[in-house]
Amino acid sequence: MNLEELKKRREENIKKYKQKKKAYYLKKKLAISNQEIENFVPKFINYEEELFSGNVTDFASKMKEIAKKQKQHIENREEIILQRIEDYRNKKKEYYHNNKEQRLQYDKEYRENKKEALRAYRREYYRKNKEKILAKQKEHRANKKGLTNGI
Repeated sequence: MNLEELKKRREENIKKYKQKKKAYYLKKKLAISNQEIENFVPKFINYEEELFSGNVTDFASKMKEIAKKQKQHIENREEIILQRIEDYRNKKKEYYHNNKEQRLQYDKEYRENKKEALRAYRREYYRKNKEKILAKQKEHRANKKGLTNGI
């Protein structure tokens, strides 16, 4: 067998697999009853009737009710969210504590491997920004000198 023949056979196998997968999902989709399909379809809400059916006080009370439900939902979820954040922090702290030596070793190896690349990058950076860096250094020295003379 040559390479071209293998490529063609591979493409045919992929097509067969995709057709088989598509047939499987279509079969599953058709197996769902109409009642279950209706559950997946969102219900249509007529906002004109729901909110503006009566006078302004009905509208205000509906808005207050909606706001109350939203606030209650947020308050219920707040404890769960805070607990998850705290668990994450503890897990992260424990991980760093347990793997401190490994992380330090990895950092050391990384610096050793990238030493030349980092050196070249710094050299290029300082060459490009030489004037800016020197100006900042002069300004810093002047400020420092002014503070020591003023005392």
